[in-house]
Amino acid sequence: MTIRRAKITAVSHYLPERRVTNNDLEKIVDTSDEWIIERTGIRERRVAAKGQATSDLAAAAAQRLLEKRGMHASELDLIIVATVTPDMFFPSSACLVQNKIGAKNAWGFDLSGACSGFVYAVATASQFISSGRHKKVLVIGADVMTSILDFQDRATCVLFGDGAGAVLLEPVEDGEQGIIDFVLKSDGGGGQFLYMPGGGSLNPTSTETVAKKMHYVYQDGRSVFKYAVRGMAEVSQEILAKHRLSPKDLKLYIPHQANLRIISAAVDKMGLDPSQVAINIDRYANTTAGTIPICLSEAVECKKIQAKDLILLASFGAGFTWGSLLLRWEN
Repeated sequence: MTIRRAKITAVSHYLPERRVTNNDLEKIVDTSDEWIIERTGIRERRVAAKGQATSDLAAAAAQRLLEKRGMHASELDLIIVATVTPDMFFPSSACLVQNKIGAKNAWGFDLSGACSGFVYAVATASQFISSGRHKKVLVIGADVMTSILDFQDRATCVLFGDGAGAVLLEPVEDGEQGIIDFVLKSDGGGGQFLYMPGGGSLNPTSTETVAKKMHYVYQDGRSVFKYAVRGMAEVSQEILAKHRLSPKDLKLYIPHQANLRIISAAVDKMGLDPSQVAINIDRYANTTAGTIPICLSEAVECKKIQAKDLILLASFGAGFTWGSLLLRWEN
């Protein structure tokens, strides 16, 4: 087996059609457009249709990617779906996506890394390419976060949206760099600040767990904010220092889109110019594992990224989990 780096050869995304604005939320919860924008930077978000599950969004993003790459799903070796809102506990969303797109020769699994899920999944997929065992790995970040939100809790229901993004990883050609490196971290001590308590083996679904609203997202916003700013900035600075690069060397920094204030604070700590930063939280809110690939896909579509550009992805999420991934765009 030949050890070879991986590169991203195609990227796409899918967003549900329904738009829910801050003004729409004003009608169902005690909040305001001004309050939401000031604290989060969010103006609207996409919401999945009734009966539209995570695997549906993921499959739609995958189909678009395959069309862009000009290949058939049967050519895929592996499918990794990063999500915290799978259609069900089992089978995995990856298996459901495999069936929906006709990837009959691929195996797959789900990866639960919360908002860091996509970065974790790309790092994982790159190792399958580097091992020489696989040549075409599909990575999807997808979540239907509105399915686990309490729309009476203004502290959380305004923050999230639904969406999916996908990338295809393949081996680099001679002279290419592709995915250069990644730094991944976790701290289980932070789990108490962002979690969903009900539905698992600790608190199986019951009338009591439903009555206590244990199947919704719980977040200690202040604690998450503090750790996220520091963690995302430090892990980004760490990978740049490791490769003797400065922020000025980056063409684009793609941070997880959780809160505009978190992004701005991390960007300030790194000394980046705003023109180097991808931001779309105002239009889509926090789509969890979907934020980074959606940003990447839009940047490619808008031609903000060209061949040989240096790109840095960074995330922070529940767990706590956080990480950075440095890559050279080779398309």
